[in-house]
Amino acid sequence: MSDREPPRRRVPGPARPSRPASAQRRPGPGGRPVRRPAAARPAAPRVIRLGSPRPRLRMVGLALTLVLLAFVFRLLQVQAVDASSYTAKAEQNRYVGQVLAAERGEITDRAGVAFATSEDAYDITADPTMFAREKLKVDDGPEQAAALLSPILGQDQAALVRKLRPKNPDLRYVKLAGRQTPQVWKQIRDLRSALSAKSATDPGTVNVLGGVFSVPSSKRVYPNGDLAAGILGWVNADGRGGGGIEQQLNATLAGKDGKIRYAQSGGRQVPTAGSTETPAVPGSDVELTIDRDIQWAAQNAIADQVEQSKADRGYVIVQDTRTGEILAMANSPGFDPNDLSKARAADLGNPSVQDAFEPGSTAKVMSMAAVLEENAATPLTHVTVPNRLHRGDRLFQDDVDHATWYLTLNGVLAKSSNIGTILATGQLGKTQAQANRVLYSYLRKFGIGGPTGLGFPGETRGILAAPGKWSTSQQYTIPFGQGMSLSALQAASVYSTIANGGVRVEPTLVRGARGPDGRFTPARTPAKSRVVSQKTAKTLAQMLESVVDDEQGTGAKARIPGYRVAGKTGTANRVDPATGTYKGYTSSFAGFAPADNPRITVYCAIQNATEGSYFGGQICGPVFKQVMEFALKTLQVPPTGAKAANLPVSFTP
Repeated sequence: MSDREPPRRRVPGPARPSRPASAQRRPGPGGRPVRRPAAARPAAPRVIRLGSPRPRLRMVGLALTLVLLAFVFRLLQVQAVDASSYTAKAEQNRYVGQVLAAERGEITDRAGVAFATSEDAYDITADPTMFAREKLKVDDGPEQAAALLSPILGQDQAALVRKLRPKNPDLRYVKLAGRQTPQVWKQIRDLRSALSAKSATDPGTVNVLGGVFSVPSSKRVYPNGDLAAGILGWVNADGRGGGGIEQQLNATLAGKDGKIRYAQSGGRQVPTAGSTETPAVPGSDVELTIDRDIQWAAQNAIADQVEQSKADRGYVIVQDTRTGEILAMANSPGFDPNDLSKARAADLGNPSVQDAFEPGSTAKVMSMAAVLEENAATPLTHVTVPNRLHRGDRLFQDDVDHATWYLTLNGVLAKSSNIGTILATGQLGKTQAQANRVLYSYLRKFGIGGPTGLGFPGETRGILAAPGKWSTSQQYTIPFGQGMSLSALQAASVYSTIANGGVRVEPTLVRGARGPDGRFTPARTPAKSRVVSQKTAKTLAQMLESVVDDEQGTGAKARIPGYRVAGKTGTANRVDPATGTYKGYTSSFAGFAPADNPRITVYCAIQNATEGSYFGGQICGPVFKQVMEFALKTLQVPPTGAKAANLPVSFTP
C-alpha cells in the first residue's frame, strides 16, 4: 500500500449566501479567497496562408500594357497613318451637298414667241423613317399620310403607301412626286401645318405629314398646248429631252447644274461653318425657224381634213424656198406635251420626218427634171399615151380609163399620166438599165435615200434601192413614185429645189441659240448643191403651173386668185405598216408660189382617207390652198402680176 494517507473527505456545511467570486474565501479564520477556475480560452484562429500575389500582378500589368499598346497603336493609325482618310469621312458625314438645277432654256419661234418654257416647281419627297410606329406612335402612319396625299398628288394611294413603308427600314429618302406646281406644295404644307397645330393641343391627333418635304425644281411648260408638239418633243421625268428639239438640243437647252456644299447639324445648315457653291449655268434659248402663226394655220388645216376624211394621219410642211428654213411642220393627230398621259404612243414623235411612204405622182417632177436636164425631151415633145402599156411582166394603166391620149410632155405632167411618164423616162438611156441608172442619179441628187441635213431624232432617209436591185416592175413604177419611199420633208425639199432655180438647200429648223450672256449664235449655214440647171428649173415651174391652171390639169382646187401657183397632185397605193401590204392610198399635193418668183413651198399628204374622195387633188389641194394663202399674206408676198406661160397640154395627131 502506499504510505500516503488518503485524502480526507470534506463534509459539506450549510449553504451560504453566494458572494462575488472575488470575495469568496476559504472557510475558517484567515481563509484565502477561493481561486476561481481559469476560464477556458478560445482556440487560436487557424491562419490560411495565401500564395504570392506577384505573379497575378504581373499578369494584370501585362494585360493592361497590351490594352494600352492597342490603344496607342490605334491612336497612331487614326492620327498619323490614316488621318487624311478619316478626315475626309468626317467631312463627308458633316458636310452635305445639294445639286443646284440649271434653268432650262426656252424654245421660241422665229419672232421670239415662247413655244416651251420652264416654271418653278417642287419635287415632293419624304423620310420613311418618320412614318414608323416608333416615331408616330400609330401603326397606320403611312396609310393615313397616303390617304391625305393621294387626291392632292393625283397618285394611287397604295403606291404612296409602298413608298412610305419601304422594304429597307433605314431608307431616309423617297420621291413621292416630281415637278409639282407651287400650288400643290402649298396645299401639302398648309395641311401639314394644320395637323401640327392640332396635335399640339389634342393628344389624339398625329401629324402624319411631318415627314413630307419639298425640293425646289422646275417644270417644263408648253404654253401653246399641242401647237408644234411634234417639233418640240417633251422633257422626261429626269429632266432630259425625250423627243424632238428637246432631245436633239438637250445639251444646249439644259445648261449645267451647279452644286452647294455646307455643314449641317440635326438636318439644318450651320451658318458659321461656311459653305462652297458652284453656281448653275442656265441653258441657252433656242430660236426655231418656225413662224407661230403659219404653224397654227397649217396645223388647223391638216387636222380638219384628217377628221373630215377619217384618215389615219396627215402632214403639212411649209418651207422658205430661198433659205430652206421650215416655217411650219404640222402633224395630225398630235399630242399635248403638257400631259403625255393622254397621248397615244403612235401619235408621239414627228411623223413629217419619221414616216417613210411611197409618194406617188408628186415624184414625177423628179422624173421630168431628169428628162429635161438630159435633153431627152422638151415640154412640147409629143407623147402618145395608150390605154394600157405592157412593160416587163406587168400591164400599166393610168388612174382613169381613157382612150389614147395625145399629150405633150407638159400634158403628161399636167394630167399625171403614169404611162406617159414611163415612156418619157425610157428615153434617158439606150437601154432600160442605162435609163434606170440616170434616173437614180437624179433621185439621189434631190435627196431621196439620204439624210435631209436636219439631224432630227428618228429621221428617216427614205427607201431607194440601187438601180441594179430594181425589180422588173420597179424599173417602171419608180418613175411615177411607187416602189420607193420618202418623208414629207424630203418631198417638200424636192419642190423647194425646183423653186430655188435648181439648187437644193438643206432644210433647217433652228436659226440659232441665245446664251445666258444674251449673245446670239446663229446655226451653221446649210449646205447647197445644184441638182438641175436654172433653165430646167424654170421650165419645170411652167409645166407645174399647167397642173393647176389648165382645165385638163389635176390641181384646180389649189388655185389662188391673184397668184401664179405651180403644183402637182399625187395619189399612191399605200403600204400598210401593220401588214406590209398595199391598203388604202397616200393622197398628196406639193407646190410653190408665186410660180415665176417663188417664195414659199407647201407640201400636204394624208394617209388612208376612208371617207369621201382619196385623190390628192381633191383632199390635199384645198389644204395647200388654205395654208399657202395664209402664208403669203403673213409674209406679205405680193402677186407678181406676170402672165403664165400656158404651155400646151395636148396635140392633134
